[in-house]
Amino acid sequence: MILPALFFYLFAAACVASAVMVIVSRNPVHSVLFLILAFVNAAGLFILMGAEFLGMMLIVVYVGAVAVLFLFVIMMLDVDFVELREGFIQYLPIGIVIGGIFMCELLLVVGAWVINPAVTKTITAAIPTNVSNTEALGLVLYTKYIHYFQLAGMVLLVAMIGAIVLTLRHKAKVKRQNINVQNARTPEMAMAMRKVASGQGLQDADAAEWVK
Repeated sequence: MILPALFFYLFAAACVASAVMVIVSRNPVHSVLFLILAFVNAAGLFILMGAEFLGMMLIVVYVGAVAVLFLFVIMMLDVDFVELREGFIQYLPIGIVIGGIFMCELLLVVGAWVINPAVTKTITAAIPTNVSNTEALGLVLYTKYIHYFQLAGMVLLVAMIGAIVLTLRHKAKVKRQNINVQNARTPEMAMAMRKVASGQGLQDADAAEWVK
């Protein structure tokens, strides 16, 4: 039992330290690298618990796809982080309130375990022993906790839409198609009728406006 306990404390300490460095690091590239390290250590903890499927999914999906995608996007985009930090003080009270709510929730969870250790047994259900780890996870996730699973999907959808809205920037020199303006065009807006006298041409200003 000494070797599993040693690896548990090793992975747990590295995971917590990496998570702290994700927040503390000023360089966003370094933050993503520490995030990858945190995912790797969390996967090690899952494997020690016997949930090898979750550990492998954490490595393949989060480390191999999501975190690496974050890294390449941050390295390729020319983001002005100084400009993004200008409104930090403005949103600091909201961040403090949200952080306080999460801290209270964590204290309540930890306090419940300390006050009544048997509370964890009330939320656990017997898992059949004749099924694989993946099948047992599916039985629990898509039956008892299906509503929480769908709620998590909605939260991720809102986060994706918010990320698109925050990062979408329109350049002034790039022409874009506006469907509403095109549908609202009338014949008077699309054509200009000019009466030109016989033997005379348009004036320079009229010619420029005609070309425009």
